[in-house]
Amino acid sequence: MANMSKVKTPMPEQDPKVRARNFKEVSLGYTAEMAMEEAGRCLNCKNPKCVEGCPVNVRIPEFISKVAEGDFKTAYEIITSTNALPALSGRVCPQESQCESKCVRGIKGEPVAIGRLERFVADWYRENINAMPEKVPSNGHKVAVVGSGPAGMTAASDLAKKGYQVSMFEALHTAGGVLVYGIPEFRLPKAIVANEITKLQAQGVEVMTNMVIGRVLTIDELFEMGYEAVFVGSGAGLPMFMNIPGEALKGVMSANEYLTRTNLMKAYNPDADTPVIKSKAVAVVGGGNVAMDAARCAMRLGADHVYIVYRRGEAEMPARLEEQHHAKEEGIEFKTLCNPVAIVGDDTGRVCGMKCVRMELGEADASGRRRPVEVPDSEFMLEVDTVVMSLGTSPNPLIRSTTPGLETNKKGCLIVNEQEMTTRDGVFAGGDAVTGAATVILAMGAGKKGAAAIDAYIQSK
Repeated sequence: MANMSKVKTPMPEQDPKVRARNFKEVSLGYTAEMAMEEAGRCLNCKNPKCVEGCPVNVRIPEFISKVAEGDFKTAYEIITSTNALPALSGRVCPQESQCESKCVRGIKGEPVAIGRLERFVADWYRENINAMPEKVPSNGHKVAVVGSGPAGMTAASDLAKKGYQVSMFEALHTAGGVLVYGIPEFRLPKAIVANEITKLQAQGVEVMTNMVIGRVLTIDELFEMGYEAVFVGSGAGLPMFMNIPGEALKGVMSANEYLTRTNLMKAYNPDADTPVIKSKAVAVVGGGNVAMDAARCAMRLGADHVYIVYRRGEAEMPARLEEQHHAKEEGIEFKTLCNPVAIVGDDTGRVCGMKCVRMELGEADASGRRRPVEVPDSEFMLEVDTVVMSLGTSPNPLIRSTTPGLETNKKGCLIVNEQEMTTRDGVFAGGDAVTGAATVILAMGAGKKGAAAIDAYIQSK
């Protein structure tokens, strides 16, 4: 009999006052009993709209029915038939705007907690079985994957399953891309990402770190080395700034730098060699998920006051509602309808404040959101010693500038056709390198599509 509760089975979490000062995972995950109870809420629709809402088309009702039966191993096998990284997507995917937004249970209550169930299944498998995939016999073809984030990992996995000899090139010293440098430990434990990299290696994928494509090797040189196709999943790591007075002061940095120091280089660990500013008051400018991550890291690094400064209202914030909710619980102060106009420094060249103006929402702009308009004579000073700019990112121009025939749009994103091939024959691309900064699951979907396109391309030659 179906569980007709109108609300999701609650997810256990760390107490906000405790977790605000540690980097342990916030959400503790379902027990087997909780997962089975929540799975019982699924109506197993004959025409499951939830699957249509998933960028990688996970067979959602099928895996949930197995969870309800307590057959977690089969549930994992069903998920991974289309999604190579369920432990990751179950944690960071915006299910509320994708699969769960299509769930019929959401019409008169809350949708089925698809993301929580996906996470549970992946964690159960890792903790109880964690069998490494077998290497498929080689088909004699070589493919290079540039970038080891969600797009690159998915493309590499799908190609390895087809017998390709895959080499994955990562610019940093640790594989995982944005999953290790951008997403904090308290949202996505790095051991989980490392386990997925180990699975790739078990499939035969060669993982090469400290390989900056465009500097150590060029795309042309990869082809000369015998790779028949290249998938570029290098992400969007070039930060944007406001170009206001004071951005060159000590204590101003991009969210990318702040998160990379904190996450990948473990600056939160007193024994780490990586320096990070020990701030008393931090302003994070922006309203997306990255801004929430940076603000919550600042609180955990010991700041007394952390502000989210966003020029629109709270209803217009692009960050997930769950991330906003967690940030508020942890003491982050939201300064909405505020916009910085200058950063002020002391005699040593260090940040000591940020001048802001009040904003109000006017007519809708080209994006469909109401345009923020400055309120006259509304300037005020926010006393902070650190400013983190989280205004979005664009792809690094290095690969484009070192690869003849590779074209980008005005935002620096690679131009691809329907098969994800760029303007250079044999070079495919997907994820943030094509779309600009987006979600992990969309990048995974692009990696999946890119792998299929590369297979078709090579097999047709």
